Amino acid sequence: MGQAGFSTKESGQFLLLGASLLLLLLSVSVGEQEGENLSGLSDNPDRAIFAVRENETTCLMVEFAVKLVVPYDVLALNRIDLITEQASFTLPRGAQIDGKCGSTESEIHISWKKNAYVLRIFFSKELRAKGAEVWKISKVQFVYDTSESSHFINAYNPGKHTASTHHLSALVTPAGRSFVCAAQQTLTLISSDHQKGVTVHMYDIQIQPFDMTADFVFSEPYKCITDQRERLEETLPLILGFILALVIVIMLTVYHFHLKLSASHTPPQLPHDRSLYKNM
Repeated sequence: MGQAGFSTKESGQFLLLGASLLLLLLSVSVGEQEGENLSGLSDNPDRAIFAVRENETTCLMVEFAVKLVVPYDVLALNRIDLITEQASFTLPRGAQIDGKCGSTESEIHISWKKNAYVLRIFFSKELRAKGAEVWKISKVQFVYDTSESSHFINAYNPGKHTASTHHLSALVTPAGRSFVCAAQQTLTLISSDHQKGVTVHMYDIQIQPFDMTADFVFSEPYKCITDQRERLEETLPLILGFILALVIVIMLTVYHFHLKLSASHTPPQLPHDRSLYKNM
């Protein structure tokens, strides 16, 4: 009897464990998120397109070109001193994508070269003055391995390092809109490798980490200040030229009418030679 009771109890525990695992699997499948690389759709060879999808719907998408500049140490010719070199490379279009979406926090992870390089971008939403809701990039992190010799040549003491931003608030955009900027945006990250500064240059950007209403389709664009200023600088000379031409035309027209009016009101001229008065 004791043995049978033990078996019944054990069976109940297995059933409970099985039910728990089933619920866990169901909860994971409901919120399943996956990354997709859509860079093949871009006609720009430097521009990558990455998306994070939840339940077969896009919840985060980025299009951009990225260049990274990473300083690292090498031994000098005397084999004693250290000198700093710079590795410069672009974000490959064939990278692997991962990430997650939330109502107020989202992130995307971009990795390549068997995780020798991992770029993580974190987004957050916040309320600002007068109740305006915005989203921003709140953190950027870059993990790199200086033992990867295609970019880091003869690196001294090679190994993995992590570079991160601190107190970042970049690309601030009204909620429900995508950030668009052709001009270069530059971020500086501080590395665990002796506090070296890693530079991330982003350009030809369109990003939306929240509130996407259609699959693989950005919402209304919000242009960066730099693009707006550059467009104004392009159109301002045309506007000024048009105004100047208009002013010249108006002045010539006024002058023409002034001459006509002056001619119609000019009194008859008397001859200066007094001998001519006899014939008058």
